[in-house]
Amino acid sequence: MEDQKIFTKRIGGYLHKMVPITDASGKLLHYVTKPLMVELKPRDIMQIIIGSTILALPVTYTEEAWKLGEELPLLNVGLLSLISLTFIALFVYFNFYRFNIKGHLFNYIKRVLATYLISILVVAVLLTIIQRCPWQEDSLLAIKRIVIVSFPASMSATISDVIK
Repeated sequence: MEDQKIFTKRIGGYLHKMVPITDASGKLLHYVTKPLMVELKPRDIMQIIIGSTILALPVTYTEEAWKLGEELPLLNVGLLSLISLTFIALFVYFNFYRFNIKGHLFNYIKRVLATYLISILVVAVLLTIIQRCPWQEDSLLAIKRIVIVSFPASMSATISDVIK
């Protein structure tokens, strides 16, 4: 009886988990490949950009988000940012790294931070284009508005990153 083990192999530039399929006697029949989505590739970055834009656009154009930036205390905005990062970290962990965190911790942290920072960048560009980020007059207000709108944008970026 052969002792077949699960291993990782790069196919077409992407990591795959190779799971051996054996018959009753233990003879190897074939391998089932399952993509391991533990590396952040340019395709993933594009998905994050598009995904964050999906919810950033409608929220960016709402006056309620602009006023919330004016009224919400800085502590609450900071907590909103922390909640965003927590949700992203949990979702990414359970969808990509739960069984593959060993040896991929750096990639996990990189994916979480990239998702949030790209979402912030997309929102900052959109709010600046529509002139709702008063960088010269009140940069703190601009940052608060960006963080507020980045919450839903980062959630949709995280969801779109799962789609392969």
